[in-house]
Amino acid sequence: MEYFVRKESVVRKIWGKSDTVLFIFAGAAAEFALNKAVDWLYFTGRLPADPIGRLFSTVTYARRIVFSEKAEAQRDIEKITSIHKGVEHSRGSSIPDWAYRDVLFMLIHYSMASYELLERKLTDDEKGEVFDVFLRVGSGMGLTGLPGTYDEWLIMRKSHLDSDLEKSKFTVDLFRQYEKHLGTFRYKILVEAQKMVVPAKVAQLLGFGSVNWLSPAVPLYKFTRVLQLDKLVKTFLLPRSYKKQIRDLDVVT
Repeated sequence: MEYFVRKESVVRKIWGKSDTVLFIFAGAAAEFALNKAVDWLYFTGRLPADPIGRLFSTVTYARRIVFSEKAEAQRDIEKITSIHKGVEHSRGSSIPDWAYRDVLFMLIHYSMASYELLERKLTDDEKGEVFDVFLRVGSGMGLTGLPGTYDEWLIMRKSHLDSDLEKSKFTVDLFRQYEKHLGTFRYKILVEAQKMVVPAKVAQLLGFGSVNWLSPAVPLYKFTRVLQLDKLVKTFLLPRSYKKQIRDLDVVT
């Protein structure tokens, strides 16, 4: 059986642990709120009504693709494309290609940043693997203007950060919704987690300060994993309604 991502790939290690995936989720939640195309998700009303669920669903699709057999992964990619085409039809205009690329670039960046925060530095070859997997996702969606190599992606990523992000009324409202749905304590944890993985441009636009009180807790959290106490930590920190979904993110690879 041929898988979309080979079983030995570091990409499976990144997406096979719930804590790594949750940091991917946290970073994407911050950056996506700044994207100039975020109004597209406000068009359906689903994002402000359930921002955590909506973003979680994007991450879940990506994870399913990573662990699926090749044909099944392609069907998921086609389904994602079909959903977006339906929204475009309802609104009577097209989501710009750069907006699709931005989401793809986010998944690449936060996959690497989260793994390096919680595990170890990636080699150049491993970074290339992460890039290749999501490049194939983008190609499967029929996206245009994709970078051909990891080095080209680095250049395009910086360009997108400089041109496609702004703090808008949607940004402010989305963070307000995060706090509403998470509660003040969990919201503060989310923001501190975001500070550790977002690029400097995102941190600047969101007004993140240089102080991060959660950073010293990362080595302690790693120690709880050794003692197998990390599940208790996550049970305490995460909303009850998503606990089963979060448990399901842990995959034996």
